Amino acid sequence: MTAPAHRPRRSLGGLLVVPAMLWLAVFAIGPLIFFAAVSFWTASVFGLSSDLSLGSYASLINEPVYGRILWQTLRIALITTVLALLVSYPLAMFIARLKGHRRSLAVVLLFLPFWTSYVVRTFVWLPMLGRTGLVNQALMALGLIDKPLDGLLYNEGAVYVGLVYVYTLYMTLPIYLSLEKIDPALIEAASDLGASPLQTFRRVIFPLSLPGVWSGCTMVFLLSCGAYVTPQLLGGPSGQMFGNIIASQFLNANNWPLGAALSVVLMAVVLGCLYIASRRFGLQRLFMGERA
Repeated sequence: MTAPAHRPRRSLGGLLVVPAMLWLAVFAIGPLIFFAAVSFWTASVFGLSSDLSLGSYASLINEPVYGRILWQTLRIALITTVLALLVSYPLAMFIARLKGHRRSLAVVLLFLPFWTSYVVRTFVWLPMLGRTGLVNQALMALGLIDKPLDGLLYNEGAVYVGLVYVYTLYMTLPIYLSLEKIDPALIEAASDLGASPLQTFRRVIFPLSLPGVWSGCTMVFLLSCGAYVTPQLLGGPSGQMFGNIIASQFLNANNWPLGAALSVVLMAVVLGCLYIASRRFGLQRLFMGERA
């Protein structure tokens, strides 16, 4: 007798999802399908032609530079993720241990740099790492160097600095939220059972914070793989990433099919990496759960 009464509610719930699904289809899935279709088109001096061709994908195979830049992009994204984790985890633990208004103030200060434009935050590193910038001036004032260093800008190291800085929030926030949810009684129980602070962190705190770590690593890795502004401004020739190659095909070479093919390949490779990492993460979580 109760089944018919629930049917209108379920129908209403399904209708409420329709606008979100339409929005997702039009503005998320639609552009991806269009990009995939354009990658099979042909480009000429007269513009784009919808004639199907595998020429763009053949160029990816025949030109080793694309494979090299793709590998460099994945390597930079992975190293950036690891560096961001090393910086963000202690910061998240520090914020999670604060109480009351101090914690609220720390969260506001964490968000404060992100109230400005991404481009502006990247531009800040140009005068800081430049020949007459703040870093060189500080090193000279401390007597560590006799003349300004020229290798602080326009290389891969500068890209790491910029990416870790702009993506710190996306790593710190999910880790902080995971740490905040840990029951303090668990930490007290570990201490009462004779666990040292290091053992408590390794056996209790870190395993319980893994969901936040995984979320932060996923976001930072995805954002780093598609980075364009930071390597463009700070990387120079040796710090270019796949996003810069894709943008050059659309903006300079006017070769939309090749740019679309590069985008499809990047998406496929990144999704493959995330799938493999998710499988390994699931096994690791199961293993740690069994040990606990």
